[in-house]
Formats: sequence, C-alpha cells, structure tokens
Amino acid sequence: MSESSESHRLKPSPAFTAPQIRELVLARCKALGFALAGICPARPSDFSDEFQTWLAQGKHATMEYLEQYVNVRLDPSRIMPDVKSMLCVADLYAPRVPRSGPSTSAEATTTSEGEPLGLVARYARGRDYHQVIKRRLHTLADELRELIPGSDFRTVVDSAPVLEREHAARAGLGWVGRHTLLINPRIGSWFLLGCVLSNIEIEPTPPSEAISSALNHPDHCGTCTRCIDACPTQAITRPTNPDDPSRSVDASRCISYLTIEHQPPIDERFHRALGTRVFGCDICQEVCPHNSQPADQPTLVPNASYASRLPQSHGFKLLDMLNWTKEIRRTSLGPSALKRATHEMFKRNALLAAANAIEDRLGTDQARAELLDRISELTKDLQESEQNRALAKKLLERLKKAGA
Repeated sequence: MSESSESHRLKPSPAFTAPQIRELVLARCKALGFALAGICPARPSDFSDEFQTWLAQGKHATMEYLEQYVNVRLDPSRIMPDVKSMLCVADLYAPRVPRSGPSTSAEATTTSEGEPLGLVARYARGRDYHQVIKRRLHTLADELRELIPGSDFRTVVDSAPVLEREHAARAGLGWVGRHTLLINPRIGSWFLLGCVLSNIEIEPTPPSEAISSALNHPDHCGTCTRCIDACPTQAITRPTNPDDPSRSVDASRCISYLTIEHQPPIDERFHRALGTRVFGCDICQEVCPHNSQPADQPTLVPNASYASRLPQSHGFKLLDMLNWTKEIRRTSLGPSALKRATHEMFKRNALLAAANAIEDRLGTDQARAELLDRISELTKDLQESEQNRALAKKLLERLKKAGA
C-alpha cells in the first residue's frame, strides 16, 4: 500500500454518524484510486418488468446464467438479508480523447509494418479488472469492519447477481446511455464498476449538479443516436420516438457477446460486421460525444493496471493468432479478462477477422497472402476443432468469390 493510500486509512473511533462514515468512505475510495464513488440506499430494482421482458424475448442469447437467480438480481436483500446501503465505485480504464469528428478515436487495424491486427476491447488489454477492483474493495471492507463494530460488507465485481449500473446511477455516478452503459459527464464511459453491500446505514451521496440534471432526465442522451447508428450489427434498440427513455441491447447481435460469450458458430450475417475485432467491441463508446475530451478540462489518467500488456498495444497480429496453440494462447493472454474466451473461440474470431482483413485489403499484399495461406492450412489441420476447420473452408469459398 502506498504512503498516500496509508495516510487515508480509516482510523478507529468510538462512534461515527452516517454522514461522517460517508465522507470517510468516499475519501478512502479516492485514496484507493477510484475515479468515482457514491452511496445509495439498497433497494429493489425499478426495472423488474423490463428485465424480465428482455429475458423472455431471448435478448440474453445463450447467457443462461442471467435466467438464474432473477429475484436475487432484482433485489440486493436476497444476497445480503440485512443490507441497508450500497457503495458503488468506478475505475477508469481509458481516457477521453480530443477529436474533431465522431469516429477519429477508432484505432489502427494494422501494425506499422502493414500486418493486420485482431482488435481487443480497451477494458481487456491490461490486468483482469475483477482482481484490480476487488482487491481494493476488500481492503476498504476490512478497514470498515475493524472501524465499526457489528458492520458487515460484501464486495461485488461481476461476481454476484447484482444490477451494478442501476445502483451506480442511483449513487450519482452517472446515467445509463442508449448503449446501456453508464455515462458520467466529467469522465465519459470508459470505466468499470464495482459495488460493496453493507448492513449499516451510510448517508447517500448527493449527486453533483451535472449528474443530478442527468438523473432528472432519464433520456439525457437527448436526440443523439450516434451509438445506435454506428453499431455494425444493429444491436442497440432504437427509440420509438424522441421521448422514449428505454435502454436495451440485443445481446444475440452484439459483437462483444458474439466474440466473448458465444461458443457456437457465429451466424454468417454477422461475419463481415465483426471487422477485425477478436475480443469485444468499443464502437458505441468511440462515437459517443461524452467520450470527447473538452479542451478546457484536464484529462484524467486511467488506472495504470489497465495499461495495455498486449504485444501490439491494442491487439494481436492475426497471423500470430492463427498459429496459436493452447499453451501459446495461455501465455499470450496473461492475467487478464481475455481468458473469458476459449482457445477455440479465439481461433474462430481470428479466422473471421483475417478473412475480413483480406477482403477489405488491410495491410500489405504479402501480409494478406500469408493470412490466406494460413486459413487454407487450417482447413486440413486435425489439431483444430471441427467447427473451425469447417469455418476456414467456408471463408476460403467466400474469399474466392470475392476475388481475394
């Protein structure tokens, strides 16, 4: 623990009032490096009907775990029966960037030598966020237990059925945008969430003036539809009218779901839309005006733990990926969230990205020729899964028809 972090460590005291606990907790969260922190009462979801309708429509695709413990997900007291308060934190993993147009934050798809890249979503390029966030939340919870007799806490970072975004919005961290991600007017949306459930009453945080305005207007995105228009697979629900406050994403069409969660073959209608993305997708955030850095505001520095550990900063060379063995994949991914996708899924994603790179004429002629040769080899490689051998054959046929 750093000297600065240690100096903010919570000190034992005979008694604290709810407002005092709030200020101590928020100061500690700041010292622990969180970009945002807020507190709200623990209460059931306001969107029970919407969530269950979304499930009934099958928009969760193959993520069957979302069907489990629905009642628990909708009410935090089913996780912690005596819960009274929820602390929500946000960890910044990428900065907002100045730009003159809606698409200039998109990243290069080749190396400087002209080798096509498989793109990785920004949040997954560094250390695994589950561990990065939870470690500090555990530290905070341990200190609070020591400080407040009879207190109890449970930390959550995608590890329990909790609707983090709804609670974070209640705690004043931001509003839910049309892409269903939380947006903060000061830092944008490049952040990850964590929660701490507690059996003690902590005074809620009053939202800042900017966020308060947003929370009073659920459709704070206004008439903007940049994320909807930019989504290559039309996964984000378009509002029925300008006053429609609904927020929904059809996971079965979302590139993040398709490349990270979906193990069966990807529907051919989405093959070209994937571009060269091999793990996740940032398009809806790249085009969001709230992720533009105003010239008159300081740029916030992301948590250093999320700095890219990838060989090519924002991805892998596709030819390297097509040559991965399970062991090479394991060492290449390291301690990151990338391990969510299996070896077979990464090979599938790389095959699709390579075919798209060839058809879109990305990189040098030699680099594209090498990718084409490797796809051809994979059609006969018995070390590969039957699913991926079949995909390689299908992609070769497509490229032949395209004249590649």
